[in-house]
Order: sequence, then C-alpha cells, then structure tokens
Amino acid sequence: MTPTKVHQLGIIALIVFTVAAPWVLPLFVDSFWVDIYSEMLIWSLLAASVNLLFGYVGLLSFGQALFFGMGMYGVAIGIAKMGLGFWPAFGFGTFLATAMAAVAGVFAVRLTWHYFAIITVVFSLIFYFTALSWKPLTGGDDGLPFSMPPIFTFGEDVKLSLTNTTIQYYFIALTVGLCYTLLAIVLRSPLGRAFRTVKENDMRASLIGLNVYLVRLTAFICAGFIAGVAGSLFAFFGRYASASYMFYHVSGEAVVWAIIGGVGTLLGPVVGTSLLIILREELSHVWEHYLLLVGSIVIIVVIFAPRGLGGLWHGLVNRLASRNDGTLDSSEETKL
Repeated sequence: MTPTKVHQLGIIALIVFTVAAPWVLPLFVDSFWVDIYSEMLIWSLLAASVNLLFGYVGLLSFGQALFFGMGMYGVAIGIAKMGLGFWPAFGFGTFLATAMAAVAGVFAVRLTWHYFAIITVVFSLIFYFTALSWKPLTGGDDGLPFSMPPIFTFGEDVKLSLTNTTIQYYFIALTVGLCYTLLAIVLRSPLGRAFRTVKENDMRASLIGLNVYLVRLTAFICAGFIAGVAGSLFAFFGRYASASYMFYHVSGEAVVWAIIGGVGTLLGPVVGTSLLIILREELSHVWEHYLLLVGSIVIIVVIFAPRGLGGLWHGLVNRLASRNDGTLDSSEETKL
C-alpha cells in the first residue's frame, strides 16, 4: 500500500469518526465529550490559521487571537446590538475578522522573523484593551452574551437552531470540514505553491516574478478568514463573546497546537489541538498542577519529534513504504 493510500485511509477514518461521534462517544465515555470534540474542531481551525502562515509561508504569528475575537464579537454584536439573524451575523463576524486581517496585514507582512511576531502581538493587544474599555459595545470584562437565533425557520412552528446539541455538532463539523477542504484546495493550487516558494527562499521567489509582499498578504488574509470562522463558531458554541479570547496567550496556545500537530501538514492542527485538549481535560481531574504535566509532554514531543506528530506520522508511513517497495516516493513531500 502506497503512502498516499495510507494517508487517504487516515482521512476517511477521521471523517467517519467525526460523523459518528454523537453516537459512538457516549458508548465509551461521558456524553459531554461530544461537546468537547466540537470545541476541538473549532480550536483546530485557529491552529490551522497559524499553520497556514508558519508552516506554508514561514511567518510566525502571535496575533491570530485578534481575528478569532473579531469573529466572536462580530456575531455577538450583530445579534445582540444590531438584531441580525443567524446567517447575517455569521457573515458579519467572518467579514469583520477578514477585514481586520487585511488592514493589519498591510503593515505586518512588510516584516519577517521576530519583527513580524512582535507586530502581530501589538495589534492583538491594541484591540484587546479596546474591547475591554469599550464596555457599552463589547461588555468589557463581563463579555457580551446573546440569544441564539434560528438557523432556518419553516412556517411558524418548525425551527432549526443550534440550541439543539445534535444540530450544533453537525453544523460545527460541517463548517470546519468545509474550511479544511477549502484550505486543501488552496494549498494544492498555484497560490499554495507560491506560499511554499516564498517560505523556502523569498529572494529567489522575487527573482522568478512572484510578488512576495502580495503573496504574504494573501496568506495573512486567508489565515484571518479561517481564524474569523473559528471565532464565529465559538461565539455560537458559547452564546457569548469575551475580550479574553483576543489576548495573545490564546494565539500562543494555537502556536503550540500547530507545532505539536506538525506545521506544514494539513491535518496537523487537528491532531495537536485534540491531543492537548484531551490531556488538559483528563489530567485536570488527577492533579491541580496538571499544566506542568502538559508542558512536560509538549517539551518531550518537541525534542523527539521536531516536525510534530503529523511529521512523525508521515515519516513512519514513508519508511514503511520504502521497506516494502525498496524506494521512497518523493511525491510524498506534498503532505496531506
């Protein structure tokens, strides 16, 4: 079996598990794990936005929480303050995050290395403190709760709403799946190849005719869009928006999730996010200082699997294939 088929089987298994999770998980664990798995999927999108910039363009951002928070506040303000319905509020939250990414990106992508990381933190802090102080609009420290509007209404009696936990789960899973599908299409397109070319050597990329600034800006806006969708979903999931989710430590967690899962791999963020959230939930019941254990596990993974768990998986599959075939398929460098 070729590495490509193994990876495809892995993706199929993940899809099947995600579809069956509301029925499978309660058979083995408490039913609240269905909600936790929904949360994992949402947070994996935030990690995917980090992965897009760091893993494919070479820009390490600690400001993705800004766009996550913009998505949250766009939904909450749209419903609670503007009286928008479900889909207009969802669109407003995503648009607000994407527009903020476009504005911030104009300035941020002129820089690289630690300068880029610093300016993304600065942008995040500016709007974090703005959200805290603008209490009439954002709710300040208390956050901004809202009532869930229906997704669809059929007549006067039939309404589909995320207040139904099953509908909520599948809406989140479908939206996250569509985002990853869109991301996969982009990464396999000429634009995705331009991302990787700029990451490998931006000077050579400019010499062959690529506009490095525009490529980085496009990636930054795409990452902001993904983080905005994640923030919008999380607002619907929690029925509120809070400035605390715009703080840079949220971006730091997303960076860790992406690195542990494997930057430069499509589904690495899902793996890293799921692993660390599961560890957090399980170890928190065992020891009050559970973060020490989580941190130790992260350090061990980074030392012994510097390419992350996704990179470890790809390496293992390719080695097994090379033993069976006697050759290593170089095309597997395009990771799933």
